[in-house]
Amino acid sequence: MNFEPSDTQLAIRDGVTALCARFDDAWWLARDEAATFPHEFYAAVAQAGFLGVCIPEEYGGSGLGITEAAIMMETIAASGAGMSGASAVHMNIFGLNPVVMFGTPEQKARALPPLVEGREKACFGVTEPTTGLGTTRLKTRAERRGDRYVVNGQKVWISTAQVADRILLLARTTPIEQCARPSDGLSLFYTALDRGRASVREIHKMGRACVDSNEIFFEDYEVPLDDRIGDEGQGFRMILHGLNPERILIAAEAVGLGRVALAKATAYAKDREVFGRRIGQNQAVQNPLAQDWMALEAAWLVTMQAASRYDAGLDCGPQANAAKYLAAEAGLKACQNAVMTHGGFGYAREYHVERYLREAHIPWIAPVSPNLICAHIAERVLGLPKSY
Repeated sequence: MNFEPSDTQLAIRDGVTALCARFDDAWWLARDEAATFPHEFYAAVAQAGFLGVCIPEEYGGSGLGITEAAIMMETIAASGAGMSGASAVHMNIFGLNPVVMFGTPEQKARALPPLVEGREKACFGVTEPTTGLGTTRLKTRAERRGDRYVVNGQKVWISTAQVADRILLLARTTPIEQCARPSDGLSLFYTALDRGRASVREIHKMGRACVDSNEIFFEDYEVPLDDRIGDEGQGFRMILHGLNPERILIAAEAVGLGRVALAKATAYAKDREVFGRRIGQNQAVQNPLAQDWMALEAAWLVTMQAASRYDAGLDCGPQANAAKYLAAEAGLKACQNAVMTHGGFGYAREYHVERYLREAHIPWIAPVSPNLICAHIAERVLGLPKSY
């Protein structure tokens, strides 16, 4: 068992670190305050070839795995870009896995190269306001009419829908009461997001203002039959190839955010003097920071285990969920302790740790809550009765 990164993985970390150095804390603070999408950063990631880290080489990508993508996303977040930088490219890294796995050659040739080259951006249309994490109960309908589907319904918490060109959309094509199982009758589409035909409304939120979150309303929205991925009614099975990688990448981003917060707190504790001594000499300051380091290291190991299992084609649901849970808890705690280490200055924007703390709530809440992860582990791993 080898815990050391490969030469390729080290090269990815070094390359992403060098790229992110061009976008410092002040740059990200300005994006946050102006609530403007980081187009320059996105373009730089695309130009360097990192958007295609998981895309097969025949479509312009690097053909690497979720492990390499996780290393990339941890490095972005740890640079000080936090969830703002990670979320700007997040969906485009993992989101089209269902297209890679189940799309036709023509669909892949049409969808993947523009994404790799940065000419198109994608968003992920699954969550709905009335069903939340009950994905099999979603109400958005896609009714087939000849060579197209007509979509009616609503999606919520759709990141980057203000700037995305396309959407990976999950909708019900067969009423649930006509299905043998709730997971049947859902179909997956990768199609154009036309803001002239769909109503996209931004949700103003606590953090990560430069990467938009939205509600989308579809009313008689036409989707070509050619944009359906795989067989009708099999979308839930396909979308799972996006959900586990998403949890793994969110975990990596939470670890990176926690690590940059810990680095800021450690540097401040080494220099700040109170009552004639540096505050880093006090165990009341030292111990929480040391605990944060240990928790982040442990979360990172579970994240790497989950990623390696996914890349090996093994079941990774419990590990992906555990990684997301542990990393989100560790990242949030590290950000809280970074603010407290700075004292009153931790509440000032110029020290950046308050921005990290606001953003740390994203991986803690999404894409699945801590309580539901515990329920998943209790049921699927421990064999306890279903609680919901």
